[in-house]
Amino acid sequence: MEFDLENPLENSHHGLLQWHDHVASLFLIESQHTPSHTYFQSLNKAANFNISVRTELIFLISKFSCSLDPLVSYLSINYLDRFLSNHWILLKQQKEWALRLLAISCISLASKMIKSGYSAIDIQALVMNDGGIIFETQTIQRMEGVILGALEWRMRSITPFSFLTFFITLICVKDPMEQVLKKRVAQILFNSQGEIKLLQFKPSIIAASALLYASHELFPFQFQTFSAAISSCSYVNKEMMVKCYNVIQEVVGMEMEEEECVINEVSSSGTPVNVLDLDHNYSLSSESEKTNNNNNNNNNNGGITIVGDNGNDEEEEAALQEKKDFIINKRRKINNNNNQTVHVSRIAQY
Repeated sequence: MEFDLENPLENSHHGLLQWHDHVASLFLIESQHTPSHTYFQSLNKAANFNISVRTELIFLISKFSCSLDPLVSYLSINYLDRFLSNHWILLKQQKEWALRLLAISCISLASKMIKSGYSAIDIQALVMNDGGIIFETQTIQRMEGVILGALEWRMRSITPFSFLTFFITLICVKDPMEQVLKKRVAQILFNSQGEIKLLQFKPSIIAASALLYASHELFPFQFQTFSAAISSCSYVNKEMMVKCYNVIQEVVGMEMEEEECVINEVSSSGTPVNVLDLDHNYSLSSESEKTNNNNNNNNNNGGITIVGDNGNDEEEEAALQEKKDFIINKRRKINNNNNQTVHVSRIAQY
């Protein structure tokens, strides 16, 4: 059975009583699918080197999975954080091959969960032409085993996506606007996952905060009603939700500033920009990576192969233009609402 992030529990049933039991179970066990309690504290207090290693790993995951369903990348980073919270030694790792192997293995596991029949061979096709290290299938499988052990085989992760349907029922938004709201929340969740400050919050709190932020953009006049409905939920810690909302507001604000800089730079210069540093894998219209094994110099060494870089300026320019078009279209859709800053203290009044 393929894994659905919005419905992570296998034996969920329809019906009012079963639905409430299902929701209660999600809130009860969500902490089992998050990094350890000390992970955020350790990252927050650690040297910038540790944070930069996590950032590099997220970049690699985003880069290698950019042609896949964005949920694959999201689930991969969930596995990564949960793994790193129990294996801090890898944050001290300076070897490129080790970081690359970890990123690829997380993608491989997430891909197999979301799409049955996916294999390590399919992952190899994604990374073949990026000019880096290629691993043998057996090497990836051994690393997958290490990750599975660290995660105690809890691969059906409970994420913020798991709580969206529940919170949307509280604010009574119906189709077609429900789908519009879900899409915007998904964008916010994808784009903010790399923010370490969000590691201190449970998935349900992140979901509630992202939903509130999206509803403020799309339904500003109903925002107070929506915030009151979610704040009154017995499962929600109102104080933590306000803090999380502030973090998301900060992240989205930074995202818009970065997108503005990209547009300005593209408009003023013909020099290609490395847009992978911004919103790495969250364009839902990403095309599949092409595989090309020609002119590669393969040197096998313990399951590792070094592949030459086959960069293509035309492809970079095309990707840059696609990024620019995506940003412009996105800004047009939400431009009328983004200039409004919500006073989050209002949430606490309900």
